[in-house]
Amino acid sequence: MRKARSLVSGAALLLAGAWLSWGCEGGGQKAAEPAPAGAQTTRGAAGAAPIKIGVIATLTGPLSALGEEAMRGVDLAVDEVGAQVAGKKVVVVKQSSDATPNVALEAARKLLDQEKVDFIVGPLSGDEGLALRDLAKSHPERVFINGSAAAQDATLRDAAPNFYRFSTDGAQWMAGLGSYVHKEKGYKRVATLAEDYSFPYTQVGGFMAEFCRAGGRVPKKLWVPLGTKDYSSVISSLPKDIDAIYVALGGADVVNFLKQYEQFGGKAPLIGGSNVVDQVILSTKGALSERIVGTVSGAPTADDNPEEAWQAFVKAYRAKFPEGLAFPSNPAYGYYTNMKAALLALAQVGGDLSNDQAKLKEALSKLEVQSPTGKVRLDKNRNAIANVFLSVVEKKDDGTLFTRLLKVIPEVNQTLGVPEEEYLKLGSFSRDNPSCP
Repeated sequence: MRKARSLVSGAALLLAGAWLSWGCEGGGQKAAEPAPAGAQTTRGAAGAAPIKIGVIATLTGPLSALGEEAMRGVDLAVDEVGAQVAGKKVVVVKQSSDATPNVALEAARKLLDQEKVDFIVGPLSGDEGLALRDLAKSHPERVFINGSAAAQDATLRDAAPNFYRFSTDGAQWMAGLGSYVHKEKGYKRVATLAEDYSFPYTQVGGFMAEFCRAGGRVPKKLWVPLGTKDYSSVISSLPKDIDAIYVALGGADVVNFLKQYEQFGGKAPLIGGSNVVDQVILSTKGALSERIVGTVSGAPTADDNPEEAWQAFVKAYRAKFPEGLAFPSNPAYGYYTNMKAALLALAQVGGDLSNDQAKLKEALSKLEVQSPTGKVRLDKNRNAIANVFLSVVEKKDDGTLFTRLLKVIPEVNQTLGVPEEEYLKLGSFSRDNPSCP
């Protein structure tokens, strides 16, 4: 693989508020304000009313730590422009979900109907993303921009023309991983363990599509509900004749499994889904640290990425959130990039949200974002084409865990380099698809 040339040069501008020649007076993100009586949800560039952006993330439930990181990403992006764009104040109205579609929809409807936001950024989790994609179809006058939800079919199949995703999906994050573990690690037989919903289907499918094509076999796939606490039956049913376990769990689920697997004396090496090696997990202290060191994974970021743009992003994150993680998490990066795209597009159109946000929609469709990990552009389904990263978990002398970059996979598209017509024949990833026992 050639090293991605699209990782940004001159990246120090990223976090200096110099995306465009905007005025960036003022301080950080302003607190959410109620909509003035009779406020319109679409306004021309000459209007003095603030631009209200609704944000949804999982602030309760097993993925709540990821949701906290998501909001940090939003705050970073808004702070960079001084909470102003095109001469108008930017007001962020935050709503919590719990990783379930119904709660995400309830939050979105409250933002649209009660808070009168102009458009929405979010959600975080896969099933939520599918639900908001469908809600977008019933609100064609509004823009919906993804947060970090990474279920593949939110954009690949049955896409909504007003739903935009500047963060790559969970299958894209797996690009290169299946081949790497088969060839470099010598893993031929791998079991998988994942939560039973759309995002893990996407991750497992993306990993297996490449691993099976390389000659690997997956004799058993295990699925658990989101929020599972007892993994004893799962661990006892893992095959004995496997080289590794591919784990696609998130948040508290990862911690629960790893602790119990260690207690049961599990020895098989781990291959990490993106959430397994996220800083939300790597910041966990104790015996878990030793168990996860050496885990290879794929993700939209790598902690020790040497590129100047990423280093600037890490520095800004640490400065604003001294109580935060050692490195920005994947949700922080995803929400930051999607919010940045929203603010860039708003600047391009002078804050004009008239005519059912037509100018904003056009600007978003054509936008190229110089993100902390390189150039991001959209395909015809309004899904990101961007760099992804193979990495391995290592430990610093001070005990801090981080992901060390192994390889940049440049400009990964949603069909993983396969012609779209051929790729779609694989069908939607699910509990049973793909299969290579």
